[in-house]
Amino acid sequence: MNTTASPSSSSSVVGADAGLTSPLHRGVIRIGNLLFLVRDYLFPVLFVVLLCTTWPRLPFASVRGDWWMDLCGLLVAALGQGSRILATSSGDNIRRGGRKKHVSAATLISNGFFAQSRNPLYLGNLLIFCGLTVIANSYAWYFLALPVMIGVYWAIVLAEEDFLARRFGAPYADYCRTVNRFLPKLTGLRAALADCHFDWPRIARKESRIACSWLSMAIGLLIWERWQRGELASRGIESFDLVIVVTVVGVGYVRMRWGGKSE
Repeated sequence: MNTTASPSSSSSVVGADAGLTSPLHRGVIRIGNLLFLVRDYLFPVLFVVLLCTTWPRLPFASVRGDWWMDLCGLLVAALGQGSRILATSSGDNIRRGGRKKHVSAATLISNGFFAQSRNPLYLGNLLIFCGLTVIANSYAWYFLALPVMIGVYWAIVLAEEDFLARRFGAPYADYCRTVNRFLPKLTGLRAALADCHFDWPRIARKESRIACSWLSMAIGLLIWERWQRGELASRGIESFDLVIVVTVVGVGYVRMRWGGKSE
């Protein structure tokens, strides 16, 4: 949906939707704008810190249970990647990095999967982190890291909503009233998917970094679990296979990233 800026700011609508008092709401927005500047580094840094300071749990003292947890985590992360792909297929003008590292938007995108969720990219990121958390299966991931990531994205989203409310005015307020912030609506989903344009070469260029990053992290977690349990020596062939997969994923990312012009 292309629209021009409206002089009538409606950021108060977003503030009311957030359920926060005005001073607190403005404070969260300021924090969100700061986090927006460094958001690309938060996930990797947190991941490395967690690997160095936490330990995985073996569910029900069962290796088989651990494999089922790993599979569920991979499926949740893949669902998150799917949300990102649907978002990328919904608009050609998505500016993920903002403008000069600040929140920016030339037009209001409300078609495709954005007609079901206002933040499908961030929803995808949260699902990916949830999937990695399930693979790690550690108390620190569940009760510390996951709430921190949810809080980070919540603050960033409120900062973006504040900008969009001031930039687009009443049309954005109407959009907020009809579309959920994160969870997609079930009604109209088929029409929304039909409105997506799956340009797979473009999707590969835009999503290669994210996909290869979380796949490498997932495989790294599988190796980490076995190392923490002292299984690397007894299951050396399996661990070697995982290292090979990480290498292949990394090489694939390099080829997709620099094999052609990145958007």
